[in-house]
Amino acid sequence: MRVLVKGAGVAGLVVAHELHARGAEVKVVDPHVNFDHAASWLAGGMLAPWCERESADEAVLRLGVQAADRWDAILPGEVIRNGTLVVAPARDYVELKRFAGRTSGYRWVEEEDIALLEPALAGRFRHGLFFPEEAHLDPRQALGALKEKLAAQGVVFAADDAEDGDFSDIIDCTGAARIGQIDDLRGVRGEMLYLHTDEIELSRPVRLLHPRIPVYVVPRGGGLFMVGATMIETDFGGPITARSLMELLNAAYTLHPAFADAALVETGAGIRPAFPDNLPRVLRQGNAVVLNGLYRHGFLLAPAMAAQAADLVFSERTKQRSSQCV
Repeated sequence: MRVLVKGAGVAGLVVAHELHARGAEVKVVDPHVNFDHAASWLAGGMLAPWCERESADEAVLRLGVQAADRWDAILPGEVIRNGTLVVAPARDYVELKRFAGRTSGYRWVEEEDIALLEPALAGRFRHGLFFPEEAHLDPRQALGALKEKLAAQGVVFAADDAEDGDFSDIIDCTGAARIGQIDDLRGVRGEMLYLHTDEIELSRPVRLLHPRIPVYVVPRGGGLFMVGATMIETDFGGPITARSLMELLNAAYTLHPAFADAALVETGAGIRPAFPDNLPRVLRQGNAVVLNGLYRHGFLLAPAMAAQAADLVFSERTKQRSSQCV
């Protein structure tokens, strides 16, 4: 079986991995060979199904609960299993209670517990929620490592498209590029930034709750922190707005004043493809299987959705062979 995978973001790469593991010959095509147009390049990389359940359907928890184990199997050693810490300023304690009421898998932590988990935050927050089973990874490191692994295993990567007739099956993982071509698929803009400071260390993603713009800060090592992310209902793909930049910086400063003196090393904005229910779909469109709509859950849900896409391809091939034998 020869399969063409269109798109080399997180969905395309994980689909290619799943297909290759099942014995398929795989080629991946993407005109942007360095991930510079992939929404997953700007991702937080949080494998946090319980936290995401606060604002997401139960299916996100069900599909994402094994994400850390799946990523460990795909890229051993890349997953960091330090959990997630959720905090809020004292004035926003009601937001913390609301968050707790909409999810599970956590334990309440007080000021002393927070100081033990994250010494840099000692004395800054009275209450929090700790999700011990959650994990995270570095998306950029994971994308590069997975592409390298696949290439070493014989998966072919190309910038130019191939003739569809050369392949038995096609899986389209081109994400936001399909907006306007797939019914109900819309764009949701996300903005983020990277800060560098040697004045603070964090061991895990920390989510800061706020009634208007809750954000997360994810340590990348070496004094680098990813701060994100906005969710704006638009497919405008321009650079980060001044308002979003100020809000993200203010949130980082609220988490810890040391971020006020951090170097702003990068800003970014990307379009996440989403369906009306904000859940991904695997569907048949013409002669291709389409995996799309990962929304803000790319790294969390890609392994489970890739398995569904591969199941569909292989089950259809089995049916075709069976009908030919009758």
